[in-house]
Amino acid sequence: MAGRIVAPDTPGLTQAVETLRRGGLVGLPTETVYGLAANGLNPEAVARIFAAKARPHFDPLILHIPPSWKDDFLNRGIVDRERLTPAQADQVAALSLTFWPGPLTLVLPKGSVVPDLVTSGLDTVAIRMPSHPVAAQLLEKFGGPLAAPSANRFGRISPTRPEHVLEELGGELEIILDGGPCSMGVESTVIAATEGGWTLLRPGALAREAIESHLGQTLRTARPGTDAQASPGMLDSHYAPRKALYLLEGEPESWAPLLASAPRAAALFFNVTSRDRALKALSSAAPDATLEPVLVLSPGGTDLEAAQRLFGCLRSLDASSAETLFAELPAGTQGLYPALRDRLTRAGRKKDAP
Repeated sequence: MAGRIVAPDTPGLTQAVETLRRGGLVGLPTETVYGLAANGLNPEAVARIFAAKARPHFDPLILHIPPSWKDDFLNRGIVDRERLTPAQADQVAALSLTFWPGPLTLVLPKGSVVPDLVTSGLDTVAIRMPSHPVAAQLLEKFGGPLAAPSANRFGRISPTRPEHVLEELGGELEIILDGGPCSMGVESTVIAATEGGWTLLRPGALAREAIESHLGQTLRTARPGTDAQASPGMLDSHYAPRKALYLLEGEPESWAPLLASAPRAAALFFNVTSRDRALKALSSAAPDATLEPVLVLSPGGTDLEAAQRLFGCLRSLDASSAETLFAELPAGTQGLYPALRDRLTRAGRKKDAP
């Protein structure tokens, strides 16, 4: 099988639907990252996702549902509505009304039609409704839920362009629908309905404070190794380049010894100011030291721009001739900053000097 990128026109969408209905895999653009989509209610098709990604079966998948399901998705058999309290059911309806379509994933009691493989044997299922127009069209034409984890090898850098999918999984799928670059650039925010409230399992493209403001309550934080198992992307090492990535925190002037410690290194700074400060300090402390390439995550200094560029920048660093990578860990605590810190922290396999 040799995958190819196709336009999301009528012939392309028709081919994608046919592929999905016979149990095949399709590269799917969403507003967050590109997904590796399969029929979410077909265990054999779902198994192909795990095989293609080399994904362990303990890591659950997210079901993506059509926009037309928005008002009655609790009655479609994918959620066990009887296990929701009346208050939870009301909150689910309000959350979906406000934030769907969009980058919010809800973890709810699993319904009877959902294969155990999708949920990794858990009694909960993760569901979202993507806002990308190509994803919406495909879901409507297919007429049911699609399981669609990020379209990359397990644990590696998520894809935000169709060519990333082709590079990673071109031999594992038939077609990749070309939806252009992803508008958000990091995965969805995942929250779970839990006893007494809601728990944040994974920070993502929807800010925590927006959800809390809507609910009128504070989200609990997932306990490592327990609650977080209900969400994908929560292993200690994830979103990672193949090369060792070291994280930079604090004042840029303090990074000079670390940056000078690796002879063939590349660096990713958050903005132009931190780049200039770090390079000036490096030049003074170690005049012969070089970094190549040097990238800026957000030239404009915004969290959205940083999220849009994050995985692409990590891919560029990983593809360079550098042997060691450095990346600044943004210091913000609201908006998309928690998601940026989460992805970089999990991508950084080593925290000490190389």
